[in-house]
Formats: sequence, C-alpha cells, structure tokens
Amino acid sequence: MNIHEYQGKEILSKFGVRIQRGIVAETPEQAVLAYKEIATMTNSKFAVVKSQIHAGGRGKGKIVGTEQRGVQLAKSAEDVKTIAGNLLKNVLVTHQTGEEGKVVNKILIAEDAYYPGDSEPKEFYMSILLDRNKACNVIMASTEGGMDIEEVAEHSPEKIIKEWIDPRVGLQGFQARKVAAKLGLSGTANKEMVKFIFSLYKAYEETDSSMFEINPVLKTSDDKILAVDAKVNLDDNALFRHKDLLELRDKAEEDPMEVEASDNDLNYVKLDGNVGCMVNGAGLAMATMDIIKLYGGEPANFLDVGGGANAQTVEAGFRIILKDPNVKAIFVNIFGGIVRCDRVATGIVEAYKSIGEIHVPIVVRLQGTNAEEGASIINASGLKVFSAVKLKDAAELVKQVLA
Repeated sequence: MNIHEYQGKEILSKFGVRIQRGIVAETPEQAVLAYKEIATMTNSKFAVVKSQIHAGGRGKGKIVGTEQRGVQLAKSAEDVKTIAGNLLKNVLVTHQTGEEGKVVNKILIAEDAYYPGDSEPKEFYMSILLDRNKACNVIMASTEGGMDIEEVAEHSPEKIIKEWIDPRVGLQGFQARKVAAKLGLSGTANKEMVKFIFSLYKAYEETDSSMFEINPVLKTSDDKILAVDAKVNLDDNALFRHKDLLELRDKAEEDPMEVEASDNDLNYVKLDGNVGCMVNGAGLAMATMDIIKLYGGEPANFLDVGGGANAQTVEAGFRIILKDPNVKAIFVNIFGGIVRCDRVATGIVEAYKSIGEIHVPIVVRLQGTNAEEGASIINASGLKVFSAVKLKDAAELVKQVLA
C-alpha cells in the first residue's frame, strides 16, 4: 500500500528520523495558516509548497495546461495562497502518472531546509527494500541525490552503494558507518548519517514495509541529516498487524476498479488489452495472459478471484471487467483443486443471470475436480458462454469470438 509523503514523514519521525517539517493543507486558506505556523517555527519567510499525490517526479511535473510545477518555493503568505490555488483540485502530470495525471487534493507546506550556513547543503539518495535474490534486506545509497535512481544505475552504476543486512543479526554498526563513509561524510555529518540509517532501518522493519525511499536525504549547511522526501510502500500482507497504518490508505489515489476489487477481496490490475481475464491463482493468471497473447489477443486485466470462487466473487469480477470499454471478450480460466468446477460453473451461470444481458462473449475453461460436470452446466445454460477443457482449445475459442 502506497502512502503520501507527509504520512511517510510522520512515520519516520516517530522512529527518530529527522524530517523536513511540514503541515498538510487541503485549501488555500489552510495553506496560508500552515505557512504562518512554519514561518514562526523556522524564523524564515521561505517555505516549500509540495503536491501530495502517489507518484514521483512532482518537482518536474506540471499542472495540465500550465507551466505550474508540482513543487514550488514560496516567499510570502500571498505566494502560498496563489500557488495553492494553482495546484489544488487540478491535475498534475509527472513521468510516473502517465498522460492522465493525478488530481492534487492535498499539499504539504514544508520548511525550507536549504538555508545558508558554514557548508553547502548536499543531497543523497537512500532506500531500504527486500532483495529477493539474496533473501535479505538491502540498503541502497548514492551521492546522486535528487535524481531518479534508474538514471544513476544506467549511467553511473558505480555511484550506487549497496549494503546487505543478514536477517539473523540485523543492521550492524560497522555497516551503517561504512555507508556513511562511502557517501563521503566525516565528522558531525558522518555521525548524524549513522543515526539516520539506524532510525530509518528500524522504521522499515517495525512497520513491515516493502520499501522506504528517501530522495533526497539532505545534509544541511550545519551538518544535520534529514529526510526531505519519503516514498513508503507498506506490505499489504502485514497490515493486519498495523491497523493504524491501514487507516493511512487514500482510495482517491487508487484506480476505482482496483478499489472495488479490493473491497470484494479480489486482486485486480488494469491493462491495455481487449480480453478480460478471470482466474484463480496468480501463476494461472500469468499463464492465461501468455496464451492470450500467443493466440493474437491482448489481456485487458489481471483478475484473481482466489481459491474460493463462488457466485458472489464471480459476479463482482464480471462487473469490474465489464466497466472497461476496451473489453471485447472475457476468458474465465479456473483450476478446480480446492474449489469444485461444478460449483464454479453454477456460480458463473448465476452471476451472468444476476448481471443481466452481457454484450461480450465469455469463454470458460474449467479444469480439475468435476471439470466435466462444470462444462455440462455451462453448455446447458443457454447463455452466451462457451466452454472448453484444454487451455489451447479455450485460447482458440477466444481468438474465434474476437474475429
């Protein structure tokens, strides 16, 4: 589950990570009040107005039809009110949102952490995530803060620092010191970075996150180390242990069909093709999408109804798939291991009748326990549903109905 920057910073702060302080606002009036509070707190007239959407590249992104950036520096209350008015309720397009962009419903009024001092501020990159190949967490860092890590990896891979953490012993002091040293830090800044790394790692582990990305991590002009941004991805499978974190979910940032699927305990991802897919199991979903492409079609989605497919889940799946105007056919591919194929077939027929007239052909392939009985139920239904037992036969049927 993705969360907003300001929410990620709140989590970090609870674990002792120094952050760029800020106050969230949803109207220009709230933004002005937040600015005044930040100005009093920092004794500075400068503040940063940051769009809050679930996407990176906000500083380079633009509001549709304008030259307004998603992140801007304000020098007065009037500036803040104007910038907030330009951003809020408008669509911000970044390289991660795609051309459709995302509506900015919230902004963060943050302190200006790039103040003058004895040394120049310096930006770094840091993230913590799971390295599945090595079955352990890895700290990734770079001196190239503020840049997309993909660009750094492509053009300057030698500037990416990696430190793997043995899960049996956890993060060790020498590892944090090694990362800080490789970033070229010494003295107070080095000690502050070591503290930062330990606190960041603790936040990552204790929230059961799948990724923490801080870009940039800032060394201020007086050698403080703080998180200027925070991209946090929480592990959905662990949220039952973190009811407080589950409350951070912002459904307005998610695809409406994916939200509806989640509400019905379905796993759904929209794609760009013309064949709607309904399967039970992620592995079967991948195989289904492969064979659709092999026979000339394009998957329109990934929809996993799980191991307990019944009339209710099938109906919810059909309704979600049919909301996509690009869908010209639906391929239901169910393997009956725990669930019986005849029960799934009955569920499909009931769901079809409950929805009413479905204007696209449906191909159903049932394999496993009571597969023949399931096919008989489909064939005897009198509905616009075609059944098959072999996967290649079902794919051929999909090809025919699309022709």
